[in-house]
Amino acid sequence: MQKLELLYEGKAKKVYTTDDENVYIVDYKDDATAFDGKKKGQIVGKGVINNRMSNLLFQYLEKTYGIPTHYVKELSDRETAVKKVSIVPLEVIVRNIAAGSFSKRFGVAEGTQLKVPTLEYCLKDDNLGDPMINDSHIIALGLASKEDLDTIADITYKVNKGLKEFFEKIGIELVDFKIEFGRLPSGEIILADEISPDTCRLWDINTHEKLDKDRFRRDLGGVEEAYNEVFKRIGLGK
Repeated sequence: MQKLELLYEGKAKKVYTTDDENVYIVDYKDDATAFDGKKKGQIVGKGVINNRMSNLLFQYLEKTYGIPTHYVKELSDRETAVKKVSIVPLEVIVRNIAAGSFSKRFGVAEGTQLKVPTLEYCLKDDNLGDPMINDSHIIALGLASKEDLDTIADITYKVNKGLKEFFEKIGIELVDFKIEFGRLPSGEIILADEISPDTCRLWDINTHEKLDKDRFRRDLGGVEEAYNEVFKRIGLGK
């Protein structure tokens, strides 16, 4: 497979076209951002961890739960072939435990176990600060149909169940996570983007030590060590 033109460069990844019109190549970077790009830095080795961890989890979710994903083939430590999709412009968030913006918005102490997993949508637009958006807004703006949202919600809850079980086995609590979806040329909605310490809040089950991007956001230190600890526990790191 031959990498051709740079199609898009985001905060954490570059996307290239290939000689197969139905396949892109994603190249993961070590760049780190927070607060809609206002805080910038680098996390050494992050690109490798996020690439390989995402691939492992996509394959796990496909095999164990029948969840369709954009994963095609891991090409190197940082590069993966994925199905060509048009991204649905929504960030889909599931919260199992109160943390971050949820705690601030609703005055709930961080670490409070929620009675049910909570599903949220944000409009994927850095210029607007990725504002929260509801089903009615999404349908009214033509971002997705009611049927699309039903599919997205169904897949998202399955992803939550699968990831919670996966991480619990390795002593990690899945606090919350953000995923994105893409639309194939056929119109089918599939799981896309990544699943990594960049997009999940992951706490040690016993100590509640943060093992994710919050260490970068909040200047807690030990960022690389936290990412590598997750990488090691999922069986990919040393």
